Amino acid sequence: MERITKQGTAILNAIEKAHRPLLAQEILEAAACDSPGIGQATVYRNIKALLEGGLLSTVHLPGENPRYEVSHLHHHHHFHCTLCNKVYDVHDCPGDLKQLAPAGFQVERHEVTLYGRCAACIHP
Repeated sequence: MERITKQGTAILNAIEKAHRPLLAQEILEAAACDSPGIGQATVYRNIKALLEGGLLSTVHLPGENPRYEVSHLHHHHHFHCTLCNKVYDVHDCPGDLKQLAPAGFQVERHEVTLYGRCAACIHP
């Protein structure tokens, strides 16, 4: 990857500080603390560069805009709060799910998303 810009560093720091995958708008708001005046186009341009450089990964959830997290995380899953719409990392894994596949099918990877209410929404 090419040199990381000041804005790119602010974006990486914002995601790492959040300890959870962030939407582009959440990244913009958090990165503005380290990089005042950062704009939406700059955030998207840097997200693209950080993805291409292998420093960020995309988290896709059905019916949702993509979220971004640092790519150095090991295999994990996600919890999606149905009240506040935030997504959190779940570092446990149910393990080998091959037995769930129909006979004759080959599992190559899996993703698990839990849905419910986060602690902040349960105990405001």
